[in-house]
Amino acid sequence: MNRLADATSPYLLQHKDNPVDWWPWSDEAFAEAKRRDVPVLISVGYAACHWCHVMAHESFENEQVGALMNDNFVSIKVDREERPDVDAVYMTATQAMTGQGGWPMTVFATPDGTPFFCGTYFPRPNFVQLLQSVATAWREQREAVLGQGAAVVEAIGGAQAVGGPTAPLDAPLLDAAAARLASEYDATNGGFGGAPKFPPHMNLLFLLRHHQRTGDPRSLEITRHTAEAMARGGIYDQLAGGFARYSVDAQWTVPHFEKMLYDNALLLRVYTQLWRLTGDPLARRVARDTARFLADELHRPGQGFASALDADTEGVEGLTYAWTPAQLVEALGEEDGRFAADLFTVTEEGTFEHGMSVLKLARDVDDAAPEVRARWQQVVGRLLAARDTRPQPALDDKVVAAWNGLAITAIAEFQQVAAVYASPQDEDANLMDGVTIVADGAMHQAAEHLATVHLVDGRLRRVSRDGKVGEPAGVLEDYGCVAEAFCALHQLTGEGRWLTLAGELLDTALAHFAAPGGAFYDTADDAERLVARPADPTDNATPSGRSALIAGLVAYSALTGETRYREAAEAALGTVAPIVGKHPRFTGYAAMVGEALLSGPYEIAVVTDDPAGDPLVAAARRHAPPGAVVVAGRPDQPGVPLLADRPLVEGQSAAYVCRGFVCRRPVTSVEDLVAELG
Repeated sequence: MNRLADATSPYLLQHKDNPVDWWPWSDEAFAEAKRRDVPVLISVGYAACHWCHVMAHESFENEQVGALMNDNFVSIKVDREERPDVDAVYMTATQAMTGQGGWPMTVFATPDGTPFFCGTYFPRPNFVQLLQSVATAWREQREAVLGQGAAVVEAIGGAQAVGGPTAPLDAPLLDAAAARLASEYDATNGGFGGAPKFPPHMNLLFLLRHHQRTGDPRSLEITRHTAEAMARGGIYDQLAGGFARYSVDAQWTVPHFEKMLYDNALLLRVYTQLWRLTGDPLARRVARDTARFLADELHRPGQGFASALDADTEGVEGLTYAWTPAQLVEALGEEDGRFAADLFTVTEEGTFEHGMSVLKLARDVDDAAPEVRARWQQVVGRLLAARDTRPQPALDDKVVAAWNGLAITAIAEFQQVAAVYASPQDEDANLMDGVTIVADGAMHQAAEHLATVHLVDGRLRRVSRDGKVGEPAGVLEDYGCVAEAFCALHQLTGEGRWLTLAGELLDTALAHFAAPGGAFYDTADDAERLVARPADPTDNATPSGRSALIAGLVAYSALTGETRYREAAEAALGTVAPIVGKHPRFTGYAAMVGEALLSGPYEIAVVTDDPAGDPLVAAARRHAPPGAVVVAGRPDQPGVPLLADRPLVEGQSAAYVCRGFVCRRPVTSVEDLVAELG
């Protein structure tokens, strides 16, 4: 009997009609394996995963394969996005056994959850042979199987150990991290490494802060070049905005077409901060259109942001997005079709499959003549209308707490920068205004959804769907990302409620996730016990739980003046510091927060009766040093510690600038404020 019909996970629901007797992750599943004396087969994936779909079609939808699984195993299906703790433990086991990992992940375990054989995608003939071999080994070589499992558990226990060496995350270490990134930089194509190439959002955020603190031109150039290369490549949707998960080549041309919430949230921050620091028109456009993508395509009305758009459409990757020259002519007519083919590098040979091309921008159009920009935008609108008539990729509509936190933080930063640069004279001022309005609404709805649906009895839940919260408990990254988001929302709105909620989440994390030596586990002390308790300090596709929590602790400490949160952040950063200088590509978020601490971070309070329009507020946000917090509002505004006991100066608005809890005299002019922040 397949037991997935009542799941909240879209990924599990994709498998509810398989001939496999799937169980969700549960104590009952392991009890059934023990009762039957059979191994457990744990299959881990996610809804937008292309090769997960392939393995499902080849094997899990096959009656004979299903019968073989049902006769010899208890089969458990896990959504890695819903249960990152389960995924982390078994991914560590898979990497220990095979030297690599990925999804779909296929794990064979004993009835107590101990893994003894791990792998990823298996074509059906190989999978059938594997099922038969494992079943035979379980019956005839049980002692060897159990011994293998014990060795794997010992290996993953060591990999997840805490209490290792620590070091201060100081300026020389961050300088070394920036230099190491520069040495690994792809000067031709942007980014780091070869194919497949992932958008290095967290490393770019670190490099932007490093440049701002040190003036290092190389860090800024790496960021600008990489940002432009991605924005002009096929990894970026040239029609609707939004970034795909990664590029299968080193040139950002052909993407793996899934669009993840977390990538787009983090990339929105990159382009927003690049725009803030340089005024770059490409960064401005991409930030605007990525914010619009989040609000239009991923936001669920009255809820939060959905997790992802699928890589496939009707089982075909790229079906929605790729074009031929003939299709461009059909949609636009002969003349504009040729213009679009030239502009978007659509050729007869194609850059993708079957003579199709993924749209990429052949040249910079943001600084082109007005008539060229107008024609480009008109062509984009018509192509998007034509594309909307095609079959569309499926939406994974579950709401993940941590990823929504990332999106809220990104939109809050975008709103602040958009307000700084707002100008009625801009040719697309109405478009920018429209985007900021819808993005603001989506951000607030997501925050309310987290505060009222995901917070249950003072504890965060990981996921929800259709307004109903799921059972999985929040992990460390949920607490860190949501706390950081609530701090960002407090700065944007001046509402004390968000700061209070952030403090409550951080207190819960400090109480239930702390590990020896200043580190943190990824699961709470009262969470379900797995074969190992994960505690990964490295950033991967998203910030590690430890990095996310550190960011929340630093922001909250700066906003409240409570030093114990900063002390906890510094101790936790010390556990990551030994990795930063050696492997900066996997510690970008931690290094970004380290830059904030070296900078101060600055605490900037602007007392004013007009927080939306006061030039002092705009200047504070435009020139804020790395990781600075900025709050504006009336003196002694309730729930806003930075505004307490800070009056107007002779009836005028005033900016109070502090650094590391040491404050300077208030200033009343933009020039003096900029000088204070320089």
